[in-house]
Amino acid sequence: MHDFAAENRRLQDITRRHFFQDCRVGVGAMALGSLMADQRPAIAETQPLGFSPGSRGLHHEPKAKAVIFLFMAGGPSQLELFDEKLKLRELHGQVIPESYVKGKRFAFIKADAKLLGSVRKFARHGESGAEISELLPHLAGVADDLCFVKSMATDVFNHGPAKLFVNTGSPQFMGRPSMGAWVTYGLGSESRNLPGFVVLQSGPRGPRGGAPLWASGFLPTNFQGVPFRSGKEPILNLENPAGIDVNRQRDFVSTVNDLNALRRETTADPEIATRIASYEMAYRMQLSAPELTDLSGETKETLDLYGAEPGKHSFANNCLLARRLVERGVRFVQLYHTDWDHHGNAGTDLSKSLDDRCRETDRGCAALVADLKRRGLLDQTIVVWGGEFGRTPQGEDRETLLGRDHHIDAYTMWMTGGGFKTGQTIGATDEIGYYTVEDRVHVHDLQATLLHLLGIDHLKLTYKFQGRNFRLTDVHGNVVSKLLA
Repeated sequence: MHDFAAENRRLQDITRRHFFQDCRVGVGAMALGSLMADQRPAIAETQPLGFSPGSRGLHHEPKAKAVIFLFMAGGPSQLELFDEKLKLRELHGQVIPESYVKGKRFAFIKADAKLLGSVRKFARHGESGAEISELLPHLAGVADDLCFVKSMATDVFNHGPAKLFVNTGSPQFMGRPSMGAWVTYGLGSESRNLPGFVVLQSGPRGPRGGAPLWASGFLPTNFQGVPFRSGKEPILNLENPAGIDVNRQRDFVSTVNDLNALRRETTADPEIATRIASYEMAYRMQLSAPELTDLSGETKETLDLYGAEPGKHSFANNCLLARRLVERGVRFVQLYHTDWDHHGNAGTDLSKSLDDRCRETDRGCAALVADLKRRGLLDQTIVVWGGEFGRTPQGEDRETLLGRDHHIDAYTMWMTGGGFKTGQTIGATDEIGYYTVEDRVHVHDLQATLLHLLGIDHLKLTYKFQGRNFRLTDVHGNVVSKLLA
């Protein structure tokens, strides 16, 4: 006689995962396939680390095919660099009128903080008459190749959430995909030997927020940014151990991939496809990455243009490396340079510290624009410069050194290349630089515009997760037509 009680206990011991693993056909496979299709709808199209020359995300003719984002982490002061305010100098030392700050929140200063006029000298440059301070002499030399936006605005005034907002469209640490991940998910990469999304860092430390700034969030993990370093070993743990040659490494990768493929057949887990792609990409990068990061083959004229020194860890080297990456088909390159948070502490003031940050980055930024242009790459490469927010017209006096607090209502960014109308400045702020009075451009608007120039409609590039269609711009954002050529 059949022991139904024992059979029932046995069935109860079978977990849901084991059930799906065992049911390779029939209802189990159908249920799992439906689940995976809902959560990972594009996985079948995933190529190694985003490689997809077919560009499934194009919604219209693109103006650009790559992005280099020069991220000045900490919030550069627009009032010392791009937006001279004579009235602010006139009112220096006076308490800001209450009408400006009523109902406002600040990171550190109080509502009755005194106004701080800049001591920096400004001049108009190029035929466009772009307003640039003495701190950026090299950038002044390419002024007509740039488009300045003096009316940027964001929603978040603390560093970590504000950086996330620019990069992911959300200020919350909840696993949203970064901009580079969205772009490579939509367009793929044109390089088989390098990731589609690369992150470069300089400065004394990494940016607040860390890896979530370039993570893939709920997108497949092969779209996340891959951090590169300067020097002999650009990617940690990429080199073979002693005694392992190329042939043995190839055998190892093939064996592991075969085992992963068997596992994928059993579970239909889409992340296994990413794992296979990662092993393959790592193998190819063992040959391509060292050649990429070896700047010794560049001409002396090019090295001098950037101020780059082969083997050195610097922002200048990273700018030159960014050019080499887009030449090789990388879709999105993000350079982080830290310590732009000038509150007025020792080492974070608006005098020596700001001078140092500008000296470290000015030459490389200008050289990147000039170098891309002379090589015929600027027309197809977007370059963006900016931070997570700007600085207040009020001063912040710490340790007798002058600084400014975080400011979200009006600050400056610049961009060029790939469909931007250069040689212009859009947006304007009031007489003390507190509010935008013309052509406000929100962070979501900038994101929508970047995607538009890459051939992507920001309303249509979506990914279904937890029952909802997500996008980079969330439920906001408009393409800024004045920025377009």
